[in-house]
Amino acid sequence: MTGKSEPLHTVIVGCLVRNAENQVLLIRHYRRGWEIPQGHVEERENLVDAAKREVAEEAGVNAEIGPLAAMWSMVSPSSVLIFGFLGRYLSGELNPTDDSEEAVWVSEETALEMVVSPTMRQRLEALLYYDGRVSYRSYSLKPYQLHLERDLLAWPDPTP
Repeated sequence: MTGKSEPLHTVIVGCLVRNAENQVLLIRHYRRGWEIPQGHVEERENLVDAAKREVAEEAGVNAEIGPLAAMWSMVSPSSVLIFGFLGRYLSGELNPTDDSEEAVWVSEETALEMVVSPTMRQRLEALLYYDGRVSYRSYSLKPYQLHLERDLLAWPDPTP
């Protein structure tokens, strides 16, 4: 035994939900400002169910969770894995709860103006511009520094 402790990671899911008018759902977090619905995965909860629950808890609507579009790994000051999904609005009226102060449907352009946190904006952009490849970024905070950026499903073609 080396005396090292096993790494502990917090797991977060987020979802960019679109409605039939192609508007995106944003919530206003009481500390972080505008962002997509997101939150911690609870013990014994799968990622898709966690994303559905977070959308319902933070915005009051039901969403179908689609593809995984992006992953982020915050390595400092703590270890956090963030899974970003795309989703489609199914039902319900916007009704923020204790987890958020406000929920709105806005255009992509307006969403980009409203989300001002650099970290949250980068997550929003990765999901808005999803091209079928899962993007991955590793970063640290205080100050923000990007360590690695790549597509997880893209692999160089081995043929000349």
